[in-house]
Amino acid sequence: MKLRRVADGGEFEVDILGTEGSTVRARVDGIDFAVSFERIGDGVAIVTVGGRRYRVFGAAVRDRILVTVGPMGFEFARVEEGRSQAAKGLATPELTAPMPGKVLRILVKVGDEVEAGAGLLVLEAMKMETTLYAETPARVKRVLVEEGQMVDHGAVLIELSPAHAPSHPESGPPG
Repeated sequence: MKLRRVADGGEFEVDILGTEGSTVRARVDGIDFAVSFERIGDGVAIVTVGGRRYRVFGAAVRDRILVTVGPMGFEFARVEEGRSQAAKGLATPELTAPMPGKVLRILVKVGDEVEAGAGLLVLEAMKMETTLYAETPARVKRVLVEEGQMVDHGAVLIELSPAHAPSHPESGPPG
């Protein structure tokens, strides 16, 4: 995942390499970090990096990630690389997990028409809840996960088709 800091436009390459208990291994611009998270509230955690502890608040709001560390605040936007409009106007035909986590809630069902910015799924990762949103108007083609399921970084969670297009649900037999 590539992030752009909104205030100054600086870009950061961020990869979640894995989780082990309360420790998350991440790579930021080629530098590996082991970060320990201790969740203390909704969206609030104590983060330990290199032996130093920081109180951190994080929230996903539409297409932005807001983070405060002590008195400092940061706003990030995801940078989509290599995306094309080949999927007939869709920004992306698949909703993928931005990091390993647990599917807490699925907010849509097959056949639903959603607008840009509509919540599709809530993922818990690094002990914080993140709502994943539709980037463009779309129809839910397939839901490939269940609530409570653990998913890996990059796993396809939901497939989308262009809004108002005929859909052929492939999530199982009718019933």
